[in-house]
This record gives sequence, structure tokens and C-alpha cells, in this order.
Amino acid sequence: MTGPDTGPALADAAPVPYWLDRPERPDPLPALTGGTDTDLLVVGGGYAGLWAALQAKRDAPERDVLLVEAGTCGWAASGRNGGFCAASLTHGLANGVERFPDEIDVLERLGRQNLDAIADTVSRFGIDCDFERTGELAVAVEPYQLDGLAEDAGLARRYGHDVRLLDRDEVRAEVDSPTYLGGLWDRDRVAMLDPARLAWGLRRACVEVGVRIHEHTRVTGLRRDGAALRATTAGGADRAPGSARARQVVLATNAFPPLLRRLRAWIVPVYDYALMTEPLTEAQRTSIGWANRQGLADTGNQFHYYRITGDGRILFGGYDAIYHYGNRVAPELEQRPATFTALAQHFFTTFPQLDGLRFSHRWGGVIDTCTRFCPFFGTAYGGRLAYATGFTGLGVGATRFGARVMLDLLSGEDTPLTRLELVRSKPLPFPPEPLRATGIQLTRWSLSRADARQGRRNLWLRTLDRCGLGFDS
Repeated sequence: MTGPDTGPALADAAPVPYWLDRPERPDPLPALTGGTDTDLLVVGGGYAGLWAALQAKRDAPERDVLLVEAGTCGWAASGRNGGFCAASLTHGLANGVERFPDEIDVLERLGRQNLDAIADTVSRFGIDCDFERTGELAVAVEPYQLDGLAEDAGLARRYGHDVRLLDRDEVRAEVDSPTYLGGLWDRDRVAMLDPARLAWGLRRACVEVGVRIHEHTRVTGLRRDGAALRATTAGGADRAPGSARARQVVLATNAFPPLLRRLRAWIVPVYDYALMTEPLTEAQRTSIGWANRQGLADTGNQFHYYRITGDGRILFGGYDAIYHYGNRVAPELEQRPATFTALAQHFFTTFPQLDGLRFSHRWGGVIDTCTRFCPFFGTAYGGRLAYATGFTGLGVGATRFGARVMLDLLSGEDTPLTRLELVRSKPLPFPPEPLRATGIQLTRWSLSRADARQGRRNLWLRTLDRCGLGFDS
């Protein structure tokens, strides 16, 4: 896609995530200083850590639960994503069928129950996060993509999904873009929400049930301490030292450098970017329709995801997924002008009737990805520590399930969740550098070529497919 000069549209865009740039953002909680003891230490205040702390406390109110977060709860991927909360635990049904054919029925049922439980928690704790069960609309923007939508519709119906296949006129009646050739509306397995308000609401819920939370508290080390584990910390502006001795630990650090060295082989951090528009006028809203407020994504390898917000803005993100050599993560990488320009051009190609609309915010950040595109789990330190990671951009919903798995693993009991192949297996590891960076860049180039060649995959991509890697953006 190409588009007009986007300089004026981007000129005033604030270089921060829109969701986090609001006055209702809660004040930070005090950092941990000195030493403390706890039954369960949760490292990480994103969705996975918050869900783990909340569920652990609700399971056993007498259990002391301590959560520590290096920044503030929800400041990273949990507070800056697109707000697509999917029922799928396997990064989509097709990926799940390919990788877990013998238990995909169970995983689909568990995923639906998980989404229902998120809705129940939002209601029970009065979390004001604009939770809307509007579904997701996948759109074809090239003729070859129509066959893929038809195949996806057939697969979804075999597993009981409520889907509707739309022709060109039908999809444009939902959301009007001249680029749309057809669509597939999954009507019951995706909710849209405000991601930061969900994180802030879960934080409040944790405090209400008695979880102790310390923000601006970075865990700098973890070691055995008798029958327990001891985490050393640095907290506050002066990085005052502290420590927490815990019988059990939940590790929920997502894409950031893990405290367990073994995880570095399985996870790579990739940077994803997004734009947010200013609020649309009534005339602009009328020009695009979108009355049913679905989340949208096109079906290219390098795809875009977009949605309309509660206050009438459009978030438009995706396309680029950028890896930096050596798993590099740094604040300066969260801004990438070339990607913002490309996204803006693609936006106005998608919605030319919105020419003149300006963007209020531009941002990026890391997500954790693994070679099977869906989370994996494990334990360490003789079962005293459990982890879940590898959510690959679909963690808004799956992190709650991942938290439940971690708590089951820490229990040491044989449960329906710990018996799952999804839980017992691991993805293939990434190779070490420089092969890691070379392979990822070759894959990105090949995916771009496939999109430009009507979906035809080159030898490299076909080889990845045969190895069960099947990369997409």
C-alpha cells in the first residue's frame, strides 16, 4: 500500500501510548525496601502477574501474596496493546489445529470459558474498561486472500464458532473501505476493551482482596534460600535494595530479559507499533460505518490490526514486527518514524474518506514471541517457581489462562490443565546469534515477498512450514 504525504497527519502525534496518556492513570504504589517474607511472590505487574495474584488470593484468602513490578502495573505490553481479547489460547484456531490436533476441542472449550471468566471478573469488580463482545472481522484486501477466508470459515464452523462469511458489498456495509474484497466475522470469540483500564482495574481488584503490591521495584536476582527462594530487589528513585523470601514464585516478565537463563533460547522480543487518531467527527463516522464496532485485521502475512475506541478514535497498528540483534530491548526503540509513516499511509489507503484526519499518538513496544506463536509453561527450582511466556501478541485473554496454569503447576498436583500437551510441551528454540537475527530478517523479507506475489511462499517459508514453524507477522 502507498498513500499521500502523511507529515501533517503525524506532526502533532505524542510519542507515548494513548491508553496510558490519561489523567485517570493511578498513582504509583510505594517501592519495596528492606526485607519481607511471603507465601507467593509474583514478579511482573502485567496481565499475567495481575491475574496470577488475583486468582491466588481468591483461591486461598489466607495466603500472603506479594506482587512486585519494575515500573507501574500495566505500563508495558499490557497497557499499550490494541485491546483485542480473544478466546483462542493457541493464536487462532488454525494454529491450534496444526499444533495440538488431539486436544484442540478441549483448548477451544477452555478458551471460551476463559473469555467468559474475564467478562465475569470485569463485572464482579466493576472494572470500567469498555469491555464489548463485538467479535473480530478479518478482511481480504487481495483476491487470493478470499480462498483463505472461506477455508477459515469452514474450519471455524466445524468447531462450532459463530462466523459469517461476507462478500464485498456485505463487508463494506459493515466497515466501508474501497480496499475490502470480502470478510469473515467471528461474532462471539473476541471482545474489545481498553487495555490500560483493564490492567488498572485488575491492580485495584488485587489490592481489594489483599494482595500486597510494590511498584518501581525491579527484581535483580533470584536464588535458593533453604526451602524457599529469595529475590533481591532495587526499588524507588534511589534504587534502594530490598529482598523478598517466598515459598513459591510466579515469573511473569513477558518479553523482558528473563531471570531464568533457559528462557532466552525460546523467546525473542519484537517491536510492534501503532497509531491513534484524534476523535472522528459525526460525518467521518458516518462515512465509514462501523456501527457494530468489531475489531478488524487484514489477512496479509504482514497484517494490520485496527479498532474503534470508546471515545470514537481509531487505533491502527501492526504491519512491521522489528527484531533487534541480540534480543535488544531499549526505550529508544519504541519510536520508529519509518514505521509510523508507513502505517499512516496504509491508514489513508484503507480509509481515503478520512483524508485530513490527524493522529494524536504514536508508540511502539516489545511483545514476546516463540516459534509456536502461543504460550508455553514450565517450572524451575524444584517446582517452587512457575512461568508462562510466549503469548505473541494475543495475551490480553490468554494471560488469565496462563496464570491459572502457573498456579496449578505450583500446586504440584496432577490437574486437567497440567495434563495438557499445550502445557507439557515446549516450542522449538531459536538458534543463537548471528543465526537468530539472520533467520528472522530472512523470514520478514520472505513474508513481504509473499504478500507482493499473491501469497506465494518461497523456499525459505516452505521449509519453515515443513518444520512446523510457519511464521507470520
